[in-house]
Amino acid sequence: MTTHRERIQACLNGEAPDRTPIALWRHFPVDDQNPESLAASTLHFQATYDFDIVKVTPASSFAVKDWGVDDQWTGDAEGSRRYTKRVIHKPEDWEKLALLEPTSPHLAGQLDCLRLLKKNLPAETPIIQTIFNPLSQAKNLAGNETLLAHLRQNPEAVMKGLDVIAKTTIKFIEAAREIGIDGIFYAIQHAQVEVMDLDEYKTFALPYDQQVLETTQDFWCNMLHLHGKNVFFSLLRMFNFQIVNWHDRETYPSLAEAQTLFKGTVCGGLRQDTLVLESQAKVREEAEDAIRQTKGRHFILGTGCVVPITAAHGNYLTALESVRGTGRGNSR
Repeated sequence: MTTHRERIQACLNGEAPDRTPIALWRHFPVDDQNPESLAASTLHFQATYDFDIVKVTPASSFAVKDWGVDDQWTGDAEGSRRYTKRVIHKPEDWEKLALLEPTSPHLAGQLDCLRLLKKNLPAETPIIQTIFNPLSQAKNLAGNETLLAHLRQNPEAVMKGLDVIAKTTIKFIEAAREIGIDGIFYAIQHAQVEVMDLDEYKTFALPYDQQVLETTQDFWCNMLHLHGKNVFFSLLRMFNFQIVNWHDRETYPSLAEAQTLFKGTVCGGLRQDTLVLESQAKVREEAEDAIRQTKGRHFILGTGCVVPITAAHGNYLTALESVRGTGRGNSR
């Protein structure tokens, strides 16, 4: 039997795996508030569906709670929590951010979760940890409107804060490496036309992205997530990722177009809403179309972002069924 690791590695190498790989992930609200229950929910999810990559999905606040923010579960369909307390209000607050160690309570808790997953998952199942880029973490500290106002009016102060966030993130990644993760899922939320222009992104975000990503070069299974619509796909030329994930069913580029722009592996093909609202026939249709677009090479079936927590069990099973019979010696 081909292992998950072997299947993903064949895919990343541009070979035809035994079947098309598949990776779906979701939030676990309430359970994501302590490491043991998040690990238990992640393990149960993987035991149920046996995906080719385990993408660990804590609440976004795990990275910033040790700076003093707070958040609340209010029933969001994607499983995200709502921020109820910010710690950045004035430009000078950015300069007060202290460097956090991985031993800080919430960062340490997420590392405990990774240890539990590493202990209880088969060794050949790739594990990737969600990492929010420094600008996304800054948004969670201040709120997006405050962040953008400060960036444009007091950029020097914000950039001092971003440097502290980047250094804290690097320390966390280094600690996660020691546990034995296979890569990171690097979430970028501001690289889209509706939020800022490309030159702004290159000025205020790219240097800190590159600083953080320097420490991930020895991982073999890194995935970039470009969140939103009208994303700056050209940024891929400035990064070194094995896999890219974005809302391919809702925005440029399509999977086929992306493969003319990016030599690595693309992950997507399924709309989030399809797994929640549509029939199993529609799930199968999107999956088969995605496999045709990519010819089954350098492709992992997934969604453009997290699967909403209301997705139907039968649609998960259909997504799994849709990749059976693909790969070496098969055609669609």
